[in-house]
Amino acid sequence: MDSCLEKIITRGDKTIRFRFWNQDCVEGMASRLDAGCADVVVTSPPYNIGVKYRSYDDTASRREYLEWTRKWLEEVKRILAAEGSFFLNVGGMPSDPWVPFEVLSVAREFFALQNVIHWAKSIAIDRDDMGNYPGRSGDLVVGHYKPVQSLRYLNDCHEYIFHLTSNGDTPLDRTAIGVPYQDKSNVKRWKAAGKDRHCRGNVWFIPYETIQSRNKERPHPATFPVRLPSMCVLLHGLERTRLVVDPFLGLGSTAVACAKLDIPFVGFEIDEEYISLAFERLKESTGDSPLFNM
Repeated sequence: MDSCLEKIITRGDKTIRFRFWNQDCVEGMASRLDAGCADVVVTSPPYNIGVKYRSYDDTASRREYLEWTRKWLEEVKRILAAEGSFFLNVGGMPSDPWVPFEVLSVAREFFALQNVIHWAKSIAIDRDDMGNYPGRSGDLVVGHYKPVQSLRYLNDCHEYIFHLTSNGDTPLDRTAIGVPYQDKSNVKRWKAAGKDRHCRGNVWFIPYETIQSRNKERPHPATFPVRLPSMCVLLHGLERTRLVVDPFLGLGSTAVACAKLDIPFVGFEIDEEYISLAFERLKESTGDSPLFNM
């Protein structure tokens, strides 16, 4: 415990440092990180819904879980820069949908809720609702989810990403993850549409890759795709991001995103196997080690 895996990448005259601490994030942030050092924090903590992690009990009482949540959120508040962005990914399950809102209620003690982003993992669109899309003759269903066998609940196809800031007035680079106008006449009609790119909005469709074996291809039971933290960092603004922190490293999706974006990173993870796999994954993303993609 309390060991560190470190990698330094040099690109041109830029040195990018990655540190993976095998340490509890509350203790780690308190002892390793200075106040205001992180411009972006992206993380997905355990949801307390009985997920089978290797080194963490995800079945605490709700009171204990929220007390622990308050401790690590307080540390995130301390390390976050004055105009920093904290992207908190939280989900629940159909039979226990309160988790995201109860976590958000604790976060409200420390942060302003600036944006609520809906991460859609799967989406279904009827052809009649698509409008003018040449070549599309049928309905569209894209993405993956775990089917719910129930007469009461719908399949759970989305999670929340709460964008939290100190005062609710952090500027964003909205078009960094923008999308082109479907109707190109808008580009000429509106001055704000000058570069044929507009705000994506607060619904992000980011599907998981199809896997054949969870144990081999996704050995951590609750990972998010690399594209999710990439979009969060880009939205905050690359030019204003000196350091990204993920208190719950897992298999290192946020670290891989930072490697692709040339941003220094610090992560914390209590499980030795997860942190080792995350480090191999980081090396693979920089061309140093053939392992696996996610």
